[in-house]
Amino acid sequence: MLAPPELQEIHPLGKSPVLSIAVPGREKPLVLAESGLIAEYLAEHFAGGIDGEEGKSGLVPKRWQEGQEGKLGGETEEWLRYKYYLHYAEGSLMPVLLISLILGRLKSPSIPFLLRPITSVVANKIISLFVFPNAKRHMSFLQEQLSTSSGPYLIGRHLTAADILMSFPLLAARERFPGLGSWEGGDMRRGHEKVYEYLERMEGMESFKRAVKRVEESEGVGKGATIEKVKE
Repeated sequence: MLAPPELQEIHPLGKSPVLSIAVPGREKPLVLAESGLIAEYLAEHFAGGIDGEEGKSGLVPKRWQEGQEGKLGGETEEWLRYKYYLHYAEGSLMPVLLISLILGRLKSPSIPFLLRPITSVVANKIISLFVFPNAKRHMSFLQEQLSTSSGPYLIGRHLTAADILMSFPLLAARERFPGLGSWEGGDMRRGHEKVYEYLERMEGMESFKRAVKRVEESEGVGKGATIEKVKE
């Protein structure tokens, strides 16, 4: 959201993330913006191919059911979920987190002391009427989705690019959503156990740990520091 202005030289909107790929034989680089498109493109080209295709196990699930290739409704459940979550992560879940973050700032010390009681009342009203109900709705939805998945991941049996894309907003939700209101039983985990188990499974993966370490080395911050910013 607050990317450096230099990014405008790569993409007109000047927002992060943006990916520039040098393509052999092309004068200009291929420029991709939006997290979903970037994740989808990288997975299709560099992540071991399509799952189930010629024995491969990649980050993209198989698209067609056997004998249903090219037919309307012939897609596999895993592929439909995969495409959905590539868009859901930032199209549905992230806006709730972003709004809660902005409203949280209205109650923070960054607001002048005399104005803060007024801005806090406004923020709390919006949170109680809109943000918290939506947070509960998303958590219930994700609990149901994991309960009906054909495997341990949101998409199914194997990790996909969509699971990876979902990891940050879900980690942020785990930190931020509990403070939005009163959850049943006093704990957001109650009734959403599968969501927590899913996140813990992701965090336990060696590839996840390597990714966190890579960020720490290149940016000087890790998952914890990044999530702390979301909690503010």
